[in-house]
Amino acid sequence: MRLVKRRRRECKTNYLRRLKILKSERPRLVFRRTNKYSTAQYVLSHEAQDKVEFTFSSKMLLKHGWPEKAKGSLKSVSASYLTGFLAGKILLKEKKESPIVDFGMIQTLHKTKVFAFLKGLIDAGIDVSCKEECFPEENRIKGEHLKNKIPFNTIKQNLEKI
Repeated sequence: MRLVKRRRRECKTNYLRRLKILKSERPRLVFRRTNKYSTAQYVLSHEAQDKVEFTFSSKMLLKHGWPEKAKGSLKSVSASYLTGFLAGKILLKEKKESPIVDFGMIQTLHKTKVFAFLKGLIDAGIDVSCKEECFPEENRIKGEHLKNKIPFNTIKQNLEKI
């Protein structure tokens, strides 16, 4: 009987994919979803030792005009897009190398929060390749489907000033 590594048993790490990413020697942008927020971390790896350079969270959108009454929607498609846009703007401002986007063990279904985050990165100016049909529709990215409407254009303009 073969012993399977603990993180693999817990569905947290795909070691084959991690090895391929580490061999590329490029930084990673790790995207994760929680029950309340979307988060991303810019990670540098040296000899399989990970060092987090920057952390971005959809909670940071509250400083840039996200309405307080819409707190529950900080995990929405719009919040994921704006989190990706914020991450892209900060990485460009700090003149960091273009990263490999790492979704980990998240299911990558088309037109979901994962691809909204990726579209935000691309719109910010980060060079990431992805097919256009994977991204959510524009009205979902702008939050027109949300019960509590958000001032999407105002928030995006605030983030562009970064």
